[in-house]
Amino acid sequence: MNLLKNFYTAISPLKETTWEELLPLFQEDRLAPNQYFVRENEVARKIAFLESGVVRAFFINQQGQEYNKQFFVGPSSIGGYSSLLTGKPNLIPQQALTECVIFTCDYHALTGLYAKYPDLESLARKMAEHYFIEKEKKELEIVLLDATQRYKIFQMEFPTLEQLIQQYHIASYLGISATQLSRIRHQLANK
Repeated sequence: MNLLKNFYTAISPLKETTWEELLPLFQEDRLAPNQYFVRENEVARKIAFLESGVVRAFFINQQGQEYNKQFFVGPSSIGGYSSLLTGKPNLIPQQALTECVIFTCDYHALTGLYAKYPDLESLARKMAEHYFIEKEKKELEIVLLDATQRYKIFQMEFPTLEQLIQQYHIASYLGISATQLSRIRHQLANK
């Protein structure tokens, strides 16, 4: 729980009285590789603090092809946020790619504390702003940058991920084929 507390405190400090009511809402759990935190077409009910491990958020097109939208590397927060906010079925599954240690929390129990603890609501707002900026950044990169530039950014943002997950997941995240990724890696290694 110390890592959880440190992670959220770095985003926006919470008062000790807030922590006293917030921490008991989180329960330790684990995800095995390939296990889902939230599935497609189910209504999300929980968020989680990802203490360690890697989780991917992805979608599947009508032809059945998967596209990795985001990687979450511990420490981080995970959850089907659109589903949590709207109460509608989740469209973007989240699946563990490695062994993961998570701390789950009922979303409505958490949001029920906002009125009582404005510092907690401020933390949630700052996290939402961060994820909005990340989403916009990725959208711009996919349109404005070539595959090699996107791969270099991936390497900077996720320096250890290539050793932990399969290459086709990285290619999918970059919006390219595994063959293109192999070619880019080969070109960069020979420079």
